Amino acid sequence: MKKVIAAAAVFALISCGTVFAKDAKKNDSGRISLEMYYYKQENQEGLKNIVKAFESENPDISIDMLIIPNDADAAMSARAAQGELPAIMQMQSYSRVKEYAEKGYLVDLSKEPALSKVVASSLPSVTYNGKLYALPMDFAGIGIIYNKDIFKKYNIKTPETYRDLELACKTLKANGIVPFSALLKENWSVGHFITMIHTALLQEKNISPDKFIADMNAGKTTYGCVDTAKLFKILDFYRANMNDNAAEMGGGEQQQSFAKGESAMMVNGLWAYVDAKKLNPKLNAGFIPFPVYNDAKMNKLYADVDSTFGVSSQSSKEKQKAALKFINWLSTPKAQKLWVSEYKLTNSFKGGDFSSLGGPFSDLMKSVAEKGSLPWAFSQYPSEVFEDACKNGAQQYMMKARSSDDVIKTVDAQWKAAAARK
Repeated sequence: MKKVIAAAAVFALISCGTVFAKDAKKNDSGRISLEMYYYKQENQEGLKNIVKAFESENPDISIDMLIIPNDADAAMSARAAQGELPAIMQMQSYSRVKEYAEKGYLVDLSKEPALSKVVASSLPSVTYNGKLYALPMDFAGIGIIYNKDIFKKYNIKTPETYRDLELACKTLKANGIVPFSALLKENWSVGHFITMIHTALLQEKNISPDKFIADMNAGKTTYGCVDTAKLFKILDFYRANMNDNAAEMGGGEQQQSFAKGESAMMVNGLWAYVDAKKLNPKLNAGFIPFPVYNDAKMNKLYADVDSTFGVSSQSSKEKQKAALKFINWLSTPKAQKLWVSEYKLTNSFKGGDFSSLGGPFSDLMKSVAEKGSLPWAFSQYPSEVFEDACKNGAQQYMMKARSSDDVIKTVDAQWKAAAARK
């Protein structure tokens, strides 16, 4: 039976000085027992079903599942210090993979068959020093999920520009519909939002995301290199068009408001659409970029590899071998189909079929094919900068507890400190 351990329990174990058992080769049933850490809390049952399918084909291996959905750095750092990282780790792409690879926590997967089956554009997200340290899994987008039926009812044009979006919000409010279903109780969503808008605004300065990241790491620029007046104006606009009780709304409340038709749009990844669809199976939704510009060609989805799976180098050789079997199994046709049907997400494998996921997923792939996409720059920020300065800074700004200047200064200071530690 799978053990899904709450984050609070993990922190309690760490704070009490508990030492995790060191690589017991077999569990009581004689099977090799692996622990798998994961952070994506959406559709946990789907991931459990995928693991069960693997176990049924590999009866000599069992996988215990550990979830830490938010801010897992402290727990994972404590585990790493004890040499007890989980054998299989779900990680955010780019910076988390690079950080763990740099510290020697990950097994090199460059020669594993699964890595030869992913699309080439997904490989930078798991590359460090020319080697591949994780398997890129879901390709995801963050943008506006909108209710097509509400837009049709009030004859609202699907927004392609910022001006279109302003007009849409005005019409929705005039008809008693909340434009954007809020999510301010939790900091991660607005952390995504500020980095999404910031990355989009780099375009008008002719600064590539890669150059921005490199210059920040080298201390040659500031987070305020974009038009910060426009950046925070868009944050203000977003907040002004949310539910009145936005500060009390987390992910569940956002999805409920959207599913009920109380609100017409929500800014999130398509994992939120999947959950909203469960609440309202008749939901008719679409997916578009958040339009920062009045030139439609410049408005692109914030889309990139989201989660990855890696193997801990701190595990025994026997456990590493078993964990690699799981990594390679994920690339099989059966596992790929299960990832879509059970986990309800796209994957990064060549020739994937995602038609069963519904319209918004088709919109994602069509938009990226036609207009390209903006990379998830936040995944390349130093982890503490995104986790603290961006997430907390943006949330506090939206709550009117911190000024825009203070947010920029905090990002700059924390990035400088992170760069100095390297």
